Amino acid sequence: MPNALIVGASRGIGLGLAREFASRGWNVTATVRNPDSAQKLAKTTDGSGGEIRIETVDTADAVSGEALRERLGDQVFDLVLINAGVGGPAGKNPCTVSRDEFADLFVTNALGPVRLAELLARHIRPQTGVVGFMTSQLGSVANNTTGGTELYRASKAALNSMVRSFAARHKDKGFAVLALHPGWVRTDMGGPSAPVDVESSARGVADVVERAQLDRRDGFFDYKGDELPW
Repeated sequence: MPNALIVGASRGIGLGLAREFASRGWNVTATVRNPDSAQKLAKTTDGSGGEIRIETVDTADAVSGEALRERLGDQVFDLVLINAGVGGPAGKNPCTVSRDEFADLFVTNALGPVRLAELLARHIRPQTGVVGFMTSQLGSVANNTTGGTELYRASKAALNSMVRSFAARHKDKGFAVLALHPGWVRTDMGGPSAPVDVESSARGVADVVERAQLDRRDGFFDYKGDELPW
């Protein structure tokens, strides 16, 4: 069975992805920040697919990432998918956001995911593995013709830029690197009016990942498999 490490899987898209990959026969290591938030994951397996094992990590905390790396030992993953992000301070813009609010947003949405991927790079199967970063189409600089939500946009644009640098830095390893837009999904962050349900998003993202296992192509893709402009 292929092995996946899905970071940020206690709820929403991350939980949906853990369930989807397990249903496809993947063995999944799913992480949460707090063990108390793992109840839904613990109830996920029914014996018909792959196993789900629960780990803990805080993507914004480098020490927590290093501890996870040590606990993983010599495990190797066919997929490492980092699903971490926040919407940022509500109603704020560059003139009203505080330095600390801005820093927290960028650490959580951009620095933390890539730093954790660097820590875990030795656990990614060379030549055939996939590394995925959950981002947003709002991070596309080329597509930003309307403005709005500019702090969140900027944090995801920063993530996208760092993802491309990560891919270039590890080009010799041969694993595919993906920036993934899950759609506007009905989650706590996306809200009840979002048009895409978690299950549809997770199926689409899993399809994109499994395709990348075959064609070995880096890129910025949405959950439907369409390539997005950086």
